[in-house]
Amino acid sequence: MSQVLVDGSNPEGGASFSAAALAAVDALLAPVDADLARRYPGDSGTRQPVHTVYVPADAFEAGTVADWGRRALAAFDTHAATPAQLAEALGVPADDLVADVHARVRAKLEREPIEDLRIDFEDGYGPRPDAEEDAAAVRAAELVAAAVAEGSAPPYIGIRIKCMEAAVRDRGIRTLQLFLSTLLASGGLPEGLVLTLPKVTYAEQVTALVRLLEDFEQRAGLPAGRIGFEIQIETTQAILGADGRATVARMIEAAEGRATGLHYGTFDYSAACGVSAAYQSMDHPVADHAKAVMQVAAAGTGVRLSDGSTNVIPTGPTEQVHAAWKLHHDLVRRSLARAYYQGWDMHPAHLPTRYAAVYAFYREGLAAAAARLAAYVAKAGGDVMDEPATARALSGYVLRGLDCGAVDPAEVTGLTGLDRKQLDALAGR
Repeated sequence: MSQVLVDGSNPEGGASFSAAALAAVDALLAPVDADLARRYPGDSGTRQPVHTVYVPADAFEAGTVADWGRRALAAFDTHAATPAQLAEALGVPADDLVADVHARVRAKLEREPIEDLRIDFEDGYGPRPDAEEDAAAVRAAELVAAAVAEGSAPPYIGIRIKCMEAAVRDRGIRTLQLFLSTLLASGGLPEGLVLTLPKVTYAEQVTALVRLLEDFEQRAGLPAGRIGFEIQIETTQAILGADGRATVARMIEAAEGRATGLHYGTFDYSAACGVSAAYQSMDHPVADHAKAVMQVAAAGTGVRLSDGSTNVIPTGPTEQVHAAWKLHHDLVRRSLARAYYQGWDMHPAHLPTRYAAVYAFYREGLAAAAARLAAYVAKAGGDVMDEPATARALSGYVLRGLDCGAVDPAEVTGLTGLDRKQLDALAGR
């Protein structure tokens, strides 16, 4: 077989590509190379939270995170005090995995009950007099700044503003301005700041937020692109436009590199599709279709995905709590299997099953993933011949487990022979 060199010559003689042809190919594909690099930069390598907790702005207090942790622990200790009780609630075997997960869930609820907190000025807050919402926006920023300064804030925290539709646009923009300017005056923007733009129907609404953030950064002397935001996909127009074309990819493009996530809105989207209230769920076919479109649009862009929530709250007698827990646990496991590694939690009693599902997902597959990674690095083959893309997926799986506390660094290194830096490299981070 012949080898074509960069100058167009053929070491074995005979016909070859000319230098002019090779230069023409490079010229032809240079814009494509640049476009691929811009549109599909891959994952940022930063931690993705396993959930987002939404708290109405008027209910957010300095002790909200600690209070959610206490209430989650109280539910856990009341209704799943032992591994056997947890197994019974979730309908899984009472084995060593459940015992391990039980201990880790309890430790997580004590240490870091919330990974991502969104202070809600939209549906969870509703319309209020302007003076009241102004005061709430300033107060929220001051509380966030204080929590960050004292180290009690979750890793990610921010606000959900009202949408860009005409009726509430000015109000949402004013709340955003007050929140950001107060944060700046109170010590600066936190590293884990997250903004959420809801009910997006047209890509131009995303562009509008980009222009506002550009203006704010310039006037505040911040680096360009410092402030990113999530896009909530909860309208049918966000999935399919009036012209019959998929819309969500255009919204990612309209964000001009600022989009950090796409969050599926279970109930708004289901209602927009005409689904009856009793059947609105994360596992309804309309939800699966929307999330599949989101997944393909976001693939390779570095924009992360989040599933929605269940509105079945685990309260009341143990039998009722266990039924709600099993529903929540199974929905979270379903999302994880479909590569939706984040979701919403609406109540403190959702936290035990959020972490139980997440931790079991990463722990039960750790040994197999570690063995395949070790074999891949050693070029040993094994039972499965993995390719670089699969090695990226395997290392990404292990890294997610590390980030949320499902697995430990020493445990991973012992099984794979790889440290965090080597895993990051295999994951393409």
